[in-house]
Amino acid sequence: MHLDPRVPDGPLETKWSDHQFDMKLVNPANRRKHRILVVGSGLAGASAAATLGEQGYEVLCFTFHDSPRRAHSIAAQGGINAAKNYQNDGDSVYRLFYDTIKGGDFRSREANVYRLAEISANIIDQCVAQGVPFAREYGGLLDNRSFGGAQVSRTFYARGQTGQQLLLGAYSALERQVRRGTVTVLPRTEMLDIVVVHGRARGILTRHLVTGKLERWVGDAVVLATGGYGNAFFLSTNAKACNVTATYRAYKKGAAFANPCFTQIHPTCIPVSGEYQSKLTLMSESLRNDGRVWVPLQAGDARQAQDIPESERDYYLERKYPSFGNLAPRDISSRSAKEVCDEGRGVGPGGLGVFLDFADAIRRLGVDTIKDRYGNLFEMYERITGEDPYVVPMRIYPAVHYTMGGLWVDYNLMSSLPGLHVLGEANFSDHGANRLGASALMQGLADGYFVIPHTLGDYLASTKLETVDTDHPAFTTTETEARNQIERLLAIGGSRTVDSFHRELGKILWEHCGMARSEAGLKRALELLPELRQEFWSDLRILGSGDELNQALEKAGRVADFLEFGELMCRDALHREESCGGHFRVEHQTTEGEAKRNDERFAYVAAWQYAGEDKEPILNREPLTFDNVQLATRSYK
Repeated sequence: MHLDPRVPDGPLETKWSDHQFDMKLVNPANRRKHRILVVGSGLAGASAAATLGEQGYEVLCFTFHDSPRRAHSIAAQGGINAAKNYQNDGDSVYRLFYDTIKGGDFRSREANVYRLAEISANIIDQCVAQGVPFAREYGGLLDNRSFGGAQVSRTFYARGQTGQQLLLGAYSALERQVRRGTVTVLPRTEMLDIVVVHGRARGILTRHLVTGKLERWVGDAVVLATGGYGNAFFLSTNAKACNVTATYRAYKKGAAFANPCFTQIHPTCIPVSGEYQSKLTLMSESLRNDGRVWVPLQAGDARQAQDIPESERDYYLERKYPSFGNLAPRDISSRSAKEVCDEGRGVGPGGLGVFLDFADAIRRLGVDTIKDRYGNLFEMYERITGEDPYVVPMRIYPAVHYTMGGLWVDYNLMSSLPGLHVLGEANFSDHGANRLGASALMQGLADGYFVIPHTLGDYLASTKLETVDTDHPAFTTTETEARNQIERLLAIGGSRTVDSFHRELGKILWEHCGMARSEAGLKRALELLPELRQEFWSDLRILGSGDELNQALEKAGRVADFLEFGELMCRDALHREESCGGHFRVEHQTTEGEAKRNDERFAYVAAWQYAGEDKEPILNREPLTFDNVQLATRSYK
């Protein structure tokens, strides 16, 4: 497989503007002749569908939710980055670009990251015009706050519900196009496979989640905006429905999967409270603006937080990383929390927690200011834990959150399968080995509002597409394969539930491919996962049929993909003999316990190609070149 990133020539600062001029256009009168299939209705999917519809294309937008507003983008609480420099504290497009490259531990493509930083300011203007209620200062100007990995205030926010407000803005734009007749939204519809005709993505196969009906859909291009794969770990901050199925099945149809081992562990999650738990709750990173992270100095100190004097507390992030303190990047903050808990200094049940303390901020700013900034987050924490964070410190611990890996895409956001474009968290392109906080919303909206409307038009104008309908043999074959998979799942008739397999998978991945990975652990995981997969296909029990609402069947298809994908994650982590960002190999660390990169051997994107069932995937490499930043040891001290 040849991976051509198609990065335009010329200076970094003008690549995107020059490329926009060089790309071919589709005549407005011809756009209505093209049908685009958009899978996903989160920020990336909704913004793409709305903008393509506004341009005049016929757009079908598929979502397995009952409404596009249910997409997981609503869960992003803290904010969205943009290089507007409203605080006059030294921010710029270049600084946002550099912070993102550095935050990703120099494992992302320069041109894509610079374009993201360049577009960021437009996103805020777009969303303000839509009525998104960003927080404002007393004089009416938009307010900003800081996030991890940056020393400037560039994060725009709407209290603790930024993702929800941005999604409502994108949803309003989407519904406007539905009213105009350019976009059709198909809810409760899950994509089961990509249909490839003569080497190009020309359609999808779906299952209606209420009726079980399999349906064929043809289009001139397919856009996947289906989010990340963090739920491979079972316990994560992701909504339970989030899955890898769309991207993994695209991988099996020819789209390369890039850097699957790059998963992000978020440091501010409410700790696990018992085996019964099915997901974890994230407390926004924005809390680290005013909250101080600490543990007792002495191991085994079981006193209440208020009984431990200042002299016996270890504000370990402030101690280890004085320049960034509590706003150290997520991967570094997470590993630091694990380190102090491993030393026996963790707090709460099982010692798996650290304190996030607002006492200083409340004394300094007053309780009303803290309520204004974080009130809904504090309320959510109290409802879940029964503890009042205005009185006692929050307890937090790292958890799986975001996935930087995804389908490989070129500069135009097209995968290695022609005609298949991939947006947002579903692609790999912008965050390297670790995403900076408040950049997920930025990427999703940049891809949907400002990138894909240009690059998709260039693909359509540059490609001679043959006439295809849903009677084509490729559609028939794809439907037969999907139907056979459903019947095979229903026919197993074993004794175990889907969730029991998923939970066991998650424990294997968390233990061996979580915050710390080792060669021995990854090899052990690659022994355990095939055994678990074999047991899944011999002892799974699903009640009901495929011709009705059957959530166990839905989960089974997704967990079947997670079981295979987990092996790809571990294989990717095993081959990458270095530590970078969220990928921490214990064999590759500095004397101070920091990640130790190997730029001579691993400064590339690892893009895996499907080779067939029970065959090892093929590794393809896209070399990463850094012409505008200097490769350096990542330091936040």
